[in-house]
Amino acid sequence: MSYVPNLRKKYVEEIIPKLKEEFGYKTTMQVPKLLKVCINQGVGLATQDKKLAETALQQLTQIAGQKAVPTKARQSISNFKLREDMVIGARVTLRGNQMYEFVERLTAVALPRVRDFRGISDKSFDGRGNYSLGIQEQIIFPEIDLDKINKITGMDITFVTSAKTDVEALGLLKAIGLPFKNQNTPK
Repeated sequence: MSYVPNLRKKYVEEIIPKLKEEFGYKTTMQVPKLLKVCINQGVGLATQDKKLAETALQQLTQIAGQKAVPTKARQSISNFKLREDMVIGARVTLRGNQMYEFVERLTAVALPRVRDFRGISDKSFDGRGNYSLGIQEQIIFPEIDLDKINKITGMDITFVTSAKTDVEALGLLKAIGLPFKNQNTPK
C-alpha cells in the first residue's frame, strides 16, 4: 500500500463529514477541498546581488520539498536597475501528497515558531475561496540552517481551494488546522 499523509487521512475521515454537516452538502463531491498551495518568494535585492536569488531558490526547494522555479523580470526598469529576464524571485506549486505534507509542517511546526504568535488573520480571502498568507521570516521552517542565512526574506503562501465562498473556505482551512486568531466570518 502506498503512503498517505496524516492530513489527507484526516480530511477524508473527519473533515468531509464535518463540512458536509456544517454546510448541508448533499454529496461528498460538493465539499470544498484544497487544490494546491503556491509559495512565492520575491527577492528585490537580487538586482544588486545574484547570489541572493540562488539562495532563495535553494531555500524554497528545501522548505517545499520540491524544486523551486526562478521568477524572471518581464521587462526592464532602469530606475530599479532591473533588466529583462533577470531572476528576481522563486516560486513553487505543491499538489497532492507534498501539499498535505507542507500544510501539516506549516501548521504544526513552522507557525508556532513565529515570535509572539497569536494566530493568522482571517481577512486575506480573495472572494473566490482562496486564502493568502504572508510570512516575514523564512527561518521559522526547521529545514533552514540558521548558520547559512545571510539575509532574512519573507514569502507569500496561497491556499487555492475549490470552495465557492470565503465562508466555506474558512471552514475548510480551520478544519485542516490553520490557526486563525479572529473567529469572525468573512463577507
